Parts: sequence; structure tokens; C-alpha cells
Amino acid sequence: MRSEQEMMDLILDFAGNDERVRAVGMNGSRTNPNVPKDMFKDYDIVFMVTDMDSLIMDKNWMDCFGGRIIMQTPEDMDLFPPELDGNFSYLMLFSDGNRIDLTLCPIEKKDNWNNSDKLSIVLLDKDQSLPNLPAPSDEDYWLRRPSAAFYADCCNEFWWISTYVAKGLWRQEITYAMDHLNMNLRPMLIKMLEWKVGIDTNFSLSTGKNGKYLEKYLSKQNWLALMSTYPEGTYEGVWRALFALLDLFRSTSKEVAERLNYYYPYDDDRNVTAYLMRVQRLEPGANSI
Repeated sequence: MRSEQEMMDLILDFAGNDERVRAVGMNGSRTNPNVPKDMFKDYDIVFMVTDMDSLIMDKNWMDCFGGRIIMQTPEDMDLFPPELDGNFSYLMLFSDGNRIDLTLCPIEKKDNWNNSDKLSIVLLDKDQSLPNLPAPSDEDYWLRRPSAAFYADCCNEFWWISTYVAKGLWRQEITYAMDHLNMNLRPMLIKMLEWKVGIDTNFSLSTGKNGKYLEKYLSKQNWLALMSTYPEGTYEGVWRALFALLDLFRSTSKEVAERLNYYYPYDDDRNVTAYLMRVQRLEPGANSI
């Protein structure tokens, strides 16, 4: 696998020798001093260019970075609508395991090439025209103290969505039930766990995308409880995961409410939990709860 220095040399050699590329920036995890380096870290690179069309139409220039396992160009895809506001990106995974996410940015947007992301550094500025940036910081990604209304909405969403999971399980629609558990219910639990961590750490850090660093900050007991909420592919397994989710959400959200002096919705908890238990006991084909 090519080293970080080799990859940076490839990127900057191309940029330095191509007149269309006027500046190069980097953002993402490789600029974050709080994230340990490993072989899966992407190179999130931005080329500020004068002639995007020529670079987009002829893709052979990317071969200088090495043989690719696969490439994706999201702005060319019908499945995902463009989100880069005039930019164009190449997501490239190379044969040696390195990955470059390379974005072409029109030079006219150079004053905000990084969309104000504080995890950004300038690697090359041929014309000395880019604004100065402070040292990289992940402060924008730190956990934020929730307002009382935000906390209440999280609780309400959690208890409301849990009824969808139960409905899907009773109907024997396991994919419906699992999607609501994993895609709608679980994010509320993760958010609540993150707020607990935020309180513990004075809201001074990030737990990463999808709460991927939560294990570092939760007790072993809470971490094992979280792991128990991931279901096996059976109806009984999803029921167990659902009630494990309820237990962990309940204990965590009560603690958050107490420490922030917020109101915990005891009635919603009690009423919905009783409802879910009734649904679990219902025989198939029943006409009344």
C-alpha cells in the first residue's frame, strides 16, 4: 500500500503540472488531529480549476493516481441527485486500498471552497489567492446541548415510531419492522446516548458519524446494552431488540432529563410500553387490541 507521502506527492505533482488546477485543498478525517490515522482514511481533496468541462469530459487524467478497483461519480448518477452546487466529484478506490475523494471546484468559488468546514487545509495555492484558514479543528462536529424542545421531540419521535415496529411485527412484515427500528428508532437512541456523553464531557468533543466513537465514552454496561438492540433476522429477535431499545432509551433519557433539568414524558413511556406488550401478545388475525 502506498504511503501517505507517496499519495500526497501524486496529488500535488499532478496539480502542480496542470495549468487548469490553480489550488488544492484537503478536508475530512486526514486533517483532524483528534482522529487516529489508519489505512482506511480517505484523501478528501479539492482541486480549484479554471476549466472543469475538459477535466470532466476526458477522465484519462485520473489514471496517474493508479489502478482503480472502482470509481463513482455521484453528479453523473440518476439514483442520487447532485448535491455539490456546481462541483463535480470522483470517488476512487485504488488497487492498493488507498482511496481519494476528489472534488473539482470552479475557481470562481475559491473564497469558500471548503463550505466553511473548519477541518480544512490548503495544500497548494499557485496564485496566492485563497483566504487564510485557521488551524484545523473538529469543533463544528462537537456534540451540542439540546434545548428542552429538541429533547422533547426526540422522546416523542422515539415512542411514536416504536408503535410502527410493533405493527410490522404483528403483521409479519419483518422488513418493515426492522427498517423502522434501525432507520427511525435507533437514530433517536443514538442521539440520546450522544447527549449523555456530551453532558459527561461538557460538550467538548465529537462521537463521529453514526456515533462510531460512542464505545470510547459509554460504560461497558451501556455499550453491551446498545449491542443487544441489534436484532437477528427473526420475529422473536426483533421483539427482543425492540424492548432492549426501550430499556436503554428509557434509562438514558431519564438521566439526560435529570441532569439538564428537563421533563421526561412518563405518560408516553408508560402508555406506549403497555400498548407494545399488548400487541406482542396478540394472536394473528385478532380484530381488537
